[in-house]
Amino acid sequence: MSELPEAKADVEPEEQTADIAPDGEPARAAEPEAVAAPARQARVRRLDFVGRRNMFFALSLLIIVPGIVSMALKGFALGIDFAGGTELTVTFDNHPSVAQVESVVDAENAHGSVIQTTGGGYIVRYPPLTQAQVNHFEDDLRSKLGSMTVNQILIVGGTIAGETILSSLLAIVIASVLILLLLAWRFHNVPGGWRAGFQFGGSALLALLHDVFILAGIFSILGKVLDLSIGEIDAFFVTAVLTVVGFSVHDTIVVFDRIRENLRVSQRLSFEQVVNLSIMQTTARSIITSFTVVLVLAAILIAAGPTLQGLALALMIGIVSGTYSSIFNAAPLLVVWRKLQPLR
Repeated sequence: MSELPEAKADVEPEEQTADIAPDGEPARAAEPEAVAAPARQARVRRLDFVGRRNMFFALSLLIIVPGIVSMALKGFALGIDFAGGTELTVTFDNHPSVAQVESVVDAENAHGSVIQTTGGGYIVRYPPLTQAQVNHFEDDLRSKLGSMTVNQILIVGGTIAGETILSSLLAIVIASVLILLLLAWRFHNVPGGWRAGFQFGGSALLALLHDVFILAGIFSILGKVLDLSIGEIDAFFVTAVLTVVGFSVHDTIVVFDRIRENLRVSQRLSFEQVVNLSIMQTTARSIITSFTVVLVLAAILIAAGPTLQGLALALMIGIVSGTYSSIFNAAPLLVVWRKLQPLR
Protein backbone atom coordinates (compact mmCIF):
# COMPACT_ATOMS: atom_id res chain seq x y z
CA MET A 1 0.00 0.00 0.00
CA SER A 2 1.42 3.37 -1.02
CA GLU A 3 1.95 5.95 1.71
CA LEU A 4 -0.23 9.05 1.72
CA PRO A 5 1.52 12.32 1.08
CA GLU A 6 2.00 14.54 4.07
CA ALA A 7 -0.92 16.91 4.48
CA LYS A 8 -0.10 20.54 4.07
CA ALA A 9 -1.65 23.05 6.38
CA ASP A 10 -4.17 25.35 4.70
CA VAL A 11 -3.17 28.19 6.99
CA GLU A 12 0.34 29.49 7.29
CA PRO A 13 1.81 29.80 10.82
CA GLU A 14 1.73 33.58 10.57
CA GLU A 15 -2.00 33.43 9.90
CA GLN A 16 -2.82 31.12 12.82
CA THR A 17 -3.78 34.01 15.08
CA ALA A 18 -7.15 35.60 15.56
CA ASP A 19 -8.25 38.77 17.22
CA ILE A 20 -10.87 38.45 19.95
CA ALA A 21 -13.29 41.34 19.61
CA PRO A 22 -15.27 42.76 22.52
CA ASP A 23 -18.87 41.61 22.94
CA GLY A 24 -21.16 43.08 20.30
CA GLU A 25 -18.43 43.93 17.80
CA PRO A 26 -17.51 41.87 14.74
CA ALA A 27 -14.13 40.22 14.77
CA ARG A 28 -11.58 41.72 12.42
CA ALA A 29 -9.32 39.61 10.28
CA ALA A 30 -5.69 39.61 11.24
CA GLU A 31 -3.66 41.95 9.10
CA PRO A 32 -1.10 40.12 6.96
CA GLU A 33 1.72 42.44 7.93
CA ALA A 34 1.10 42.04 11.66
CA VAL A 35 3.68 39.75 13.20
CA ALA A 36 3.35 38.44 16.73
CA ALA A 37 6.06 39.62 19.12
CA PRO A 38 8.45 36.86 20.10
CA ALA A 39 7.70 35.33 23.50
CA ARG A 40 10.00 36.53 26.25
CA GLN A 41 12.04 33.72 27.67
CA ALA A 42 11.77 33.12 31.39
CA ARG A 43 14.82 34.15 33.34
CA VAL A 44 16.50 31.18 34.97
CA ARG A 45 18.29 31.90 38.24
CA ARG A 46 21.39 29.87 38.87
CA LEU A 47 22.92 29.98 42.32
CA ASP A 48 26.49 28.80 42.79
CA PHE A 49 26.16 26.83 46.04
CA VAL A 50 29.32 24.83 45.45
CA GLY A 51 31.44 27.82 44.46
CA ARG A 52 30.50 29.64 47.68
CA ARG A 53 30.98 26.62 49.93
CA ASN A 54 33.71 28.27 52.01
CA MET A 55 31.27 30.99 53.04
CA PHE A 56 28.73 28.37 54.16
CA PHE A 57 31.42 26.40 56.01
CA ALA A 58 32.52 29.60 57.79
CA LEU A 59 28.94 30.34 58.86
CA SER A 60 28.66 26.86 60.35
CA LEU A 61 31.92 27.28 62.25
CA LEU A 62 30.72 30.65 63.54
CA ILE A 63 27.84 28.85 65.25
CA ILE A 64 29.66 25.66 66.26
CA VAL A 65 32.82 27.17 67.82
CA PRO A 66 31.06 29.11 70.67
CA GLY A 67 29.14 25.95 71.52
CA ILE A 68 32.31 23.85 71.63
CA VAL A 69 33.96 26.44 73.90
CA SER A 70 30.92 26.38 76.20
CA MET A 71 30.90 22.57 76.29
CA ALA A 72 34.63 22.47 77.08
CA LEU A 73 34.62 25.15 79.78
CA LYS A 74 31.12 24.98 81.24
CA GLY A 75 29.77 21.56 80.35
CA PHE A 76 26.03 20.90 80.46
CA ALA A 77 23.19 21.56 82.86
CA LEU A 78 22.23 17.96 83.49
CA GLY A 79 18.66 17.02 84.30
CA ILE A 80 17.73 14.45 86.88
CA ASP A 81 17.98 11.65 84.30
CA PHE A 82 21.73 12.23 83.94
CA ALA A 83 22.77 13.93 87.19
CA GLY A 84 20.67 11.81 89.53
CA GLY A 85 18.53 13.24 92.32
CA THR A 86 15.04 13.40 93.75
CA GLU A 87 12.13 15.07 91.99
CA LEU A 88 8.82 15.96 93.64
CA THR A 89 5.81 16.88 91.51
CA VAL A 90 3.43 18.75 93.83
CA THR A 91 0.29 20.88 93.78
CA PHE A 92 -0.58 23.48 96.45
CA ASP A 93 -4.14 24.29 97.44
CA ASN A 94 -3.23 27.94 98.16
CA HIS A 95 -1.65 28.41 94.70
CA PRO A 96 1.53 30.19 95.82
CA SER A 97 3.64 32.09 93.31
CA VAL A 98 6.86 30.76 91.85
CA ALA A 99 8.85 33.26 93.89
CA GLN A 100 7.27 32.02 97.15
CA VAL A 101 8.03 28.37 96.36
CA GLU A 102 11.60 29.22 95.33
CA SER A 103 12.11 31.20 98.54
CA VAL A 104 11.10 28.22 100.69
CA VAL A 105 13.23 25.76 98.70
CA ASP A 106 16.28 28.07 98.84
CA ALA A 107 15.88 28.41 102.63
CA GLU A 108 16.24 24.62 102.96
CA ASN A 109 19.88 24.89 101.76
CA ALA A 110 19.55 21.63 99.84
CA HIS A 111 20.48 23.05 96.39
CA GLY A 112 16.93 22.49 95.15
CA SER A 113 15.34 24.04 92.06
CA VAL A 114 11.74 24.80 91.12
CA ILE A 115 9.95 24.48 87.77
CA GLN A 116 6.35 25.59 87.36
CA THR A 117 4.10 23.30 85.33
CA THR A 118 0.77 23.84 83.64
CA GLY A 119 -2.24 23.73 85.95
CA GLY A 120 -0.51 25.52 88.83
CA GLY A 121 1.73 22.62 89.81
CA TYR A 122 5.44 22.61 90.57
CA ILE A 123 8.39 20.29 90.05
CA VAL A 124 10.87 20.55 92.92
CA ARG A 125 14.26 18.93 92.25
CA TYR A 126 16.86 18.06 94.86
CA PRO A 127 20.15 16.18 94.85
CA PRO A 128 19.80 12.51 95.81
CA LEU A 129 17.89 12.29 99.13
CA THR A 130 17.13 9.55 101.58
CA GLN A 131 13.53 8.71 102.39
CA ALA A 132 13.84 10.51 105.73
CA GLN A 133 15.06 13.68 103.95
CA VAL A 134 12.21 13.44 101.44
CA ASN A 135 9.68 13.31 104.28
CA HIS A 136 11.40 16.23 106.02
CA PHE A 137 11.27 18.48 102.95
CA GLU A 138 7.64 17.55 102.28
CA ASP A 139 6.70 18.60 105.81
CA ASP A 140 8.69 21.81 105.42
CA LEU A 141 6.85 22.75 102.20
CA ARG A 142 3.45 22.02 103.80
CA SER A 143 4.20 24.04 106.92
CA LYS A 144 5.28 27.12 104.98
CA LEU A 145 3.09 27.02 101.86
CA GLY A 146 -0.07 25.29 103.08
CA SER A 147 -1.78 22.07 102.12
CA MET A 148 0.07 20.19 99.39
CA THR A 149 -0.60 17.14 97.24
CA VAL A 150 2.40 15.07 96.15
CA ASN A 151 1.56 13.75 92.68
CA GLN A 152 4.84 11.93 91.99
CA ILE A 153 8.21 11.22 93.57
CA LEU A 154 11.05 10.28 91.22
CA ILE A 155 14.37 9.13 92.64
CA VAL A 156 17.34 8.52 90.30
CA GLY A 157 20.64 7.32 91.76
CA GLY A 158 24.07 8.22 90.45
CA THR A 159 24.68 4.71 89.09
CA ILE A 160 21.52 4.77 87.01
CA ALA A 161 22.37 8.26 85.74
CA GLY A 162 25.83 7.09 84.63
CA GLU A 163 24.37 4.12 82.82
CA THR A 164 21.89 6.42 81.07
CA ILE A 165 24.71 8.64 79.79
CA LEU A 166 26.70 5.66 78.46
CA SER A 167 23.62 4.14 76.82
CA SER A 168 22.73 7.44 75.15
CA LEU A 169 26.23 7.98 73.76
CA LEU A 170 26.37 4.37 72.59
CA ALA A 171 23.02 4.76 70.80
CA ILE A 172 24.26 7.85 68.95
CA VAL A 173 27.53 6.15 67.92
CA ILE A 174 25.78 3.00 66.71
CA ALA A 175 23.24 5.03 64.74
CA SER A 176 26.04 7.04 63.08
CA VAL A 177 28.01 3.93 62.07
CA LEU A 178 24.93 2.19 60.67
CA ILE A 179 24.00 5.30 58.68
CA LEU A 180 27.52 5.45 57.22
CA LEU A 181 27.35 1.81 56.12
CA LEU A 182 23.83 2.17 54.74
CA LEU A 183 24.72 5.20 52.62
CA ALA A 184 27.94 3.57 51.40
CA TRP A 185 25.90 0.60 50.21
CA ARG A 186 23.18 2.77 48.69
CA PHE A 187 25.57 4.86 46.59
CA HIS A 188 28.20 2.25 45.71
CA ASN A 189 26.71 1.97 42.20
CA VAL A 190 27.74 5.50 41.19
CA PRO A 191 30.94 5.93 39.17
CA GLY A 192 33.76 5.00 41.52
CA GLY A 193 32.14 2.02 43.21
CA TRP A 194 32.41 1.46 46.93
CA ARG A 195 35.02 4.19 47.30
CA ALA A 196 32.55 6.72 45.96
CA GLY A 197 29.86 5.21 48.17
CA PHE A 198 31.95 5.86 51.27
CA GLN A 199 32.54 9.41 50.07
CA PHE A 200 28.77 9.93 49.98
CA GLY A 201 28.36 8.25 53.37
CA GLY A 202 31.25 10.16 54.94
CA SER A 203 29.92 13.52 53.73
CA ALA A 204 26.49 12.73 55.17
CA LEU A 205 28.09 11.68 58.47
CA LEU A 206 30.05 14.95 58.72
CA ALA A 207 26.86 16.92 58.09
CA LEU A 208 25.17 14.83 60.79
CA LEU A 209 27.93 15.62 63.30
CA HIS A 210 27.55 19.29 62.35
CA ASP A 211 23.91 19.15 63.47
CA VAL A 212 24.71 17.31 66.71
CA PHE A 213 27.44 19.80 67.66
CA ILE A 214 25.20 22.78 66.95
CA LEU A 215 22.37 21.32 69.03
CA ALA A 216 24.61 20.31 71.94
CA GLY A 217 26.49 23.62 71.87
CA ILE A 218 23.34 25.75 71.95
CA PHE A 219 21.95 23.73 74.86
CA SER A 220 25.26 24.10 76.73
CA ILE A 221 25.03 27.86 76.31
CA LEU A 222 21.36 27.94 77.36
CA GLY A 223 21.87 25.73 80.41
CA LYS A 224 25.26 26.78 81.79
CA VAL A 225 25.93 30.26 80.41
CA LEU A 226 22.38 31.69 80.46
CA ASP A 227 21.21 29.43 83.32
CA LEU A 228 17.89 28.59 81.69
CA SER A 229 15.99 25.46 82.72
CA ILE A 230 15.01 24.81 79.11
CA GLY A 231 18.68 24.04 78.41
CA GLU A 232 18.84 20.99 80.69
CA ILE A 233 20.07 17.73 79.20
CA ASP A 234 17.64 14.89 79.92
CA ALA A 235 16.12 11.83 78.27
CA PHE A 236 13.97 14.06 76.05
CA PHE A 237 17.15 15.70 74.74
CA VAL A 238 18.60 12.33 73.74
CA THR A 239 15.33 11.53 71.97
CA ALA A 240 15.60 14.83 70.11
CA VAL A 241 19.20 14.16 69.09
CA LEU A 242 18.37 10.74 67.63
CA THR A 243 15.36 12.22 65.81
CA VAL A 244 17.50 15.02 64.38
CA VAL A 245 20.08 12.47 63.22
CA GLY A 246 17.43 10.64 61.21
CA PHE A 247 15.86 13.82 59.83
CA SER A 248 19.20 15.28 58.79
CA VAL A 249 20.21 12.14 56.92
CA HIS A 250 16.79 12.00 55.26
CA ASP A 251 17.28 15.49 53.81
CA THR A 252 20.83 14.67 52.75
CA ILE A 253 19.74 11.50 50.95
CA VAL A 254 17.24 13.53 48.91
CA VAL A 255 20.09 15.69 47.58
CA PHE A 256 22.45 12.74 47.08
CA ASP A 257 19.82 10.74 45.19
CA ARG A 258 19.40 13.63 42.76
CA ILE A 259 23.19 13.80 42.33
CA ARG A 260 23.25 10.11 41.48
CA GLU A 261 20.47 10.51 38.91
CA ASN A 262 22.09 13.54 37.30
CA LEU A 263 25.45 11.77 37.07
CA ARG A 264 23.81 9.23 34.80
CA VAL A 265 22.12 11.69 32.44
CA SER A 266 24.42 14.73 32.54
CA GLN A 267 27.72 13.26 31.42
CA ARG A 268 28.86 16.47 29.75
CA LEU A 269 28.81 18.38 33.05
CA SER A 270 31.62 18.37 35.57
CA PHE A 271 31.03 16.86 39.00
CA GLU A 272 30.78 20.30 40.60
CA GLN A 273 28.17 21.36 38.05
CA VAL A 274 26.15 18.18 38.67
CA VAL A 275 26.22 18.76 42.43
CA ASN A 276 25.21 22.40 42.06
CA LEU A 277 22.36 21.48 39.70
CA SER A 278 21.13 18.81 42.09
CA ILE A 279 21.11 21.23 45.04
CA MET A 280 19.05 23.74 43.05
CA GLN A 281 16.55 21.05 42.10
CA THR A 282 15.95 19.92 45.69
CA THR A 283 16.34 23.09 47.77
CA ALA A 284 12.72 24.26 47.58
CA ARG A 285 11.39 20.85 48.57
CA SER A 286 13.71 20.54 51.56
CA ILE A 287 12.98 24.03 52.87
CA ILE A 288 9.19 23.72 52.54
CA THR A 289 9.15 20.28 54.20
CA SER A 290 11.23 21.49 57.13
CA PHE A 291 9.25 24.71 57.51
CA THR A 292 5.99 22.83 58.00
CA VAL A 293 7.59 20.78 60.81
CA VAL A 294 9.04 23.92 62.40
CA LEU A 295 5.58 25.52 62.51
CA VAL A 296 4.22 22.57 64.52
CA LEU A 297 7.20 22.63 66.88
CA ALA A 298 6.81 26.39 67.37
CA ALA A 299 3.21 25.83 68.46
CA ILE A 300 4.35 23.17 70.96
CA LEU A 301 7.12 25.45 72.24
CA ILE A 302 4.64 28.25 72.89
CA ALA A 303 1.67 26.30 74.24
CA ALA A 304 3.21 23.26 75.97
CA GLY A 305 4.53 23.06 79.50
CA PRO A 306 8.17 23.08 80.61
CA THR A 307 8.45 19.31 80.21
CA LEU A 308 7.90 19.42 76.44
CA GLN A 309 9.39 22.84 75.71
CA GLY A 310 12.96 21.55 75.86
CA LEU A 311 12.09 18.72 73.48
CA ALA A 312 10.35 21.09 71.05
CA LEU A 313 13.26 23.56 71.11
CA ALA A 314 15.83 20.80 70.55
CA LEU A 315 13.88 19.39 67.61
CA MET A 316 13.42 22.87 66.11
CA ILE A 317 17.13 23.68 66.33
CA GLY A 318 18.08 20.29 64.94
CA ILE A 319 15.67 20.40 62.00
CA VAL A 320 16.71 23.91 60.98
CA SER A 321 20.38 22.92 61.29
CA GLY A 322 19.76 19.66 59.42
CA THR A 323 18.08 21.44 56.54
CA TYR A 324 20.95 23.93 56.33
CA SER A 325 23.65 21.26 56.46
CA SER A 326 21.94 19.08 53.85
CA ILE A 327 21.82 21.94 51.36
CA PHE A 328 24.93 23.98 52.11
CA ASN A 329 27.33 21.52 53.75
CA ALA A 330 26.77 17.86 52.81
CA ALA A 331 26.91 18.15 49.02
CA PRO A 332 29.75 20.76 48.98
CA LEU A 333 31.68 18.47 51.36
CA LEU A 334 31.26 15.73 48.76
CA VAL A 335 32.91 18.01 46.18
CA VAL A 336 35.80 18.76 48.55
CA TRP A 337 36.25 15.06 49.29
CA ARG A 338 36.22 14.24 45.57
CA LYS A 339 38.96 16.84 45.00
CA LEU A 340 41.11 15.50 47.82
CA GLN A 341 40.60 11.88 46.75
CA PRO A 342 39.79 11.88 43.04
CA LEU A 343 38.29 8.70 41.62
CA ARG A 344 39.96 7.02 38.70
